[in-house]
Amino acid sequence: MRKISDATITRLSRYYRSLARLERKNQEMVSSKELAQTGGATSVQVRKDLSCFGQFGTRGLGYPVCQLKETIAHILGLHRTWNVALVGAGSLGAALISYKEFKRQGFHIVAVFDKDPAKVGKNKRGLIILDIKNLPEVSRELKIDMAIVAVPKTEAQSVVNLLVQAGFKVILNFAPVNLMAPPQVTIRNVNMAIELEALSYRLMAN
Repeated sequence: MRKISDATITRLSRYYRSLARLERKNQEMVSSKELAQTGGATSVQVRKDLSCFGQFGTRGLGYPVCQLKETIAHILGLHRTWNVALVGAGSLGAALISYKEFKRQGFHIVAVFDKDPAKVGKNKRGLIILDIKNLPEVSRELKIDMAIVAVPKTEAQSVVNLLVQAGFKVILNFAPVNLMAPPQVTIRNVNMAIELEALSYRLMAN
């Protein structure tokens, strides 16, 4: 399969959420134009994105909502459960543990790690905080698939190094810093400061 761009995968996630809303309304069919309007794309872009994964829908009729939703769920891996490790038991870590949408979408935070002796052993939203030194062993025992990094930027690279050594291939990073990893490791960055700066620019430009 040819490499699919991150932008395409992001739009698929939007289409999936749009289809879920339409399914709750008991709508049976959806056109590429309607899906584009709710998914923030164009009808041409919708058809192009979907064509990366096969042929869907019927000309003149559109796409069956339930069927397309389930197909995209399988493409995105939402048809199964993923075990997630969270590194960082601070305020952001606590908020991420409490975020119920993760579990609804099949992403279960099953272990929380930190290096602070004052935090290790404490209960955080039903999970006992573990010493980060035990991350490789615990990850193997719990069959953890992916990791979330929610530590200060000064600690982030050493955490990623440990995750790479433990065999992790996908990492979601909340630390506001660019991280180094081998080519086979995918890191997605969530930098809230950059997003706010983009919004402040829009305010200044108006």
